[in-house]
Amino acid sequence: MSIVVTAASGNLGRLTVEALLSRGVPAADIVATSRDITRIKDFADRGVQVRRADFAEPDSLPAAFEGADKLLLISTTTPSERVANHRRAIDAAVAAGVSMVAFTSMLHADTSSSVLAPTHWATEQYLHERIPYVMLRNGWYLENYTVQLSQVLSGGVLFGAAGQGRISAATRADYAEAAATVLSTDGHVGQTYELGGDEAFTLTELAAAISAAAGKQIEYMDLPVEAFARALTEAGVPADLAGVLSDADRAMSHDELYTESGDLRRLIGRATVTPAEAIAAALS
Repeated sequence: MSIVVTAASGNLGRLTVEALLSRGVPAADIVATSRDITRIKDFADRGVQVRRADFAEPDSLPAAFEGADKLLLISTTTPSERVANHRRAIDAAVAAGVSMVAFTSMLHADTSSSVLAPTHWATEQYLHERIPYVMLRNGWYLENYTVQLSQVLSGGVLFGAAGQGRISAATRADYAEAAATVLSTDGHVGQTYELGGDEAFTLTELAAAISAAAGKQIEYMDLPVEAFARALTEAGVPADLAGVLSDADRAMSHDELYTESGDLRRLIGRATVTPAEAIAAALS
């Protein structure tokens, strides 16, 4: 029996496969799936089973999930297609005899007002009805900020619309390690984990952390949601994504991406990477 990781060519999926290998799971017991298996050939070279799986093509799923015991369902990227794709994957997991599906949902999916929440909550509800589950409600990624560092340092300004809302962001690697823990150890079935970093911050505090790390004064400029969306599109972000990101900041302003659960720290068995550490690593 094996552990299947979907979307293994993506950032989170790739890191989860690496975390499973680091935990001592035999490569032959891991199945990495992707719509394009050429992107995960390196895993095959290391002994990981590589299979093609496209949630939009149900006929590709039985072979991809064959022999699976546990499956990590990584949330797909297109909101309008997400629920249908997730349901096809869940149905295929049931048909394959999978004993548990772990799903990367979002923080407070059942109560969040974010436009991202309904599709995650709908998937959670479907899982409840169909198969033993673990909900991995991931918070925001620290990489969403560190990837912007060159632009922030160039302009001297961090833009956002989160007000003084607190954000419990963590690195993708920390979320991946939590997923690997759930997939490779017992006692998690039926659990819903609210996952976020130990050190919550406001965007004002994040700007101060960037200033300290870079030795350059960075200011946080809080914008109305609509103005932030326009600023993102003017910076080259596609309009649909700009709308999602600006709405996420609106939700952050109400502490909807904040948690004190400590679930992530307990799952990975150590403190989470801090914003300062993530910034330092990105600048190195």
